[in-house]
Amino acid sequence: MDETTSEIKFDVNGKCSYCYKHEALDKSFPQDNSHMKIINKIIEDGKNKKYDCVVGLSGGRDSSYTVHLMKKYGLRALVVHFNDGFGNPLAGENIKKIIKETNFELRSITSDWRESKDIKISCLKASVPDIEIGTDLGIAASLYSIACKENIKYIITGTSFRTEGIAPLDWNYLDGKYLKSIQKKYGKVKIRKWLPNDAGFNLDLKEMIYYTFYKRIQMIPILYYENYIRNDAEKILVDKYDWKNPGAHYFDDLYQSLIFYVLRTKFNIDFRKFNYSALIRSGQMERDEALKRTKEIYAIEDKKIIDLCIKRLGLSKEEFNEILKKDKNNFRNFKTNYKIVKASKFIIYLLSKLNILHPSTYYKFF
Repeated sequence: MDETTSEIKFDVNGKCSYCYKHEALDKSFPQDNSHMKIINKIIEDGKNKKYDCVVGLSGGRDSSYTVHLMKKYGLRALVVHFNDGFGNPLAGENIKKIIKETNFELRSITSDWRESKDIKISCLKASVPDIEIGTDLGIAASLYSIACKENIKYIITGTSFRTEGIAPLDWNYLDGKYLKSIQKKYGKVKIRKWLPNDAGFNLDLKEMIYYTFYKRIQMIPILYYENYIRNDAEKILVDKYDWKNPGAHYFDDLYQSLIFYVLRTKFNIDFRKFNYSALIRSGQMERDEALKRTKEIYAIEDKKIIDLCIKRLGLSKEEFNEILKKDKNNFRNFKTNYKIVKASKFIIYLLSKLNILHPSTYYKFF
């Protein structure tokens, strides 16, 4: 990690603020099997219900291994896949294999193509680095919608600060109000209205309050508690499910090819920096190796895939290049809930500690 993110701070010894965040989370989530209490509580709360939990599955390594853990721990998981038209076919095959082997029920949520496509174009036109905000919010909203519909109290996620790190706020800001602000200014299709059981792309403050406090749905990042070693996890997936690596981290979504290209060429942003930093801190990658890799363009930037994404959006190359030339913006140029979040620092700290909010929420913003 370096000064390409404006939020980073270094102490007198050259230790950065993201290392301090990692250490704080490491202390809060020791890998000592204490999470079995959580697993047992999920099972207990799920008695007399069809499902214990909802878990998202993209077909990538992290989510696939998370579904594997649900089977290993004897949970009755309802698996949800969000499809907005850019899924990697290889990841799709992985999903089929895992569902067949685990015998879990799979529900695929396919977004309205006109709506999701228009949101992607709007985010490009907004000239912000948060190009994938629509999909990210769509995934989260789908998980909450299904949990709400089925009266399930737990959503299991496959994120891990030890292997992915925490994205800098100026690189990745998720906020339903922010998306609405972008879409209102640049979109041609209005975001359809929120329904508790069908949230679509709506996940603003009022929706989060409804799901979190009224419906009491809790997100559990199960890999925070696991001794999650990516190479070991991949071996298990290959041996047990004939799982195939999509080719790169995040590449379960083909649109990531375009995203990485835009972030690199326009914003000088490389997500590998916080990903690899996390792997270095957790002893899964050597620093020299990470520095060597980040000197090269990431393999995920496939020209054929980028061209395919542009064509699928209905843009010409000339239109796309004109969008890239626009002046850069970020979330501070749009209406967001950021001021409310900043004013709620202590409340967010408590809610994160109590796992009412995702545990990394506090460290994401502060």
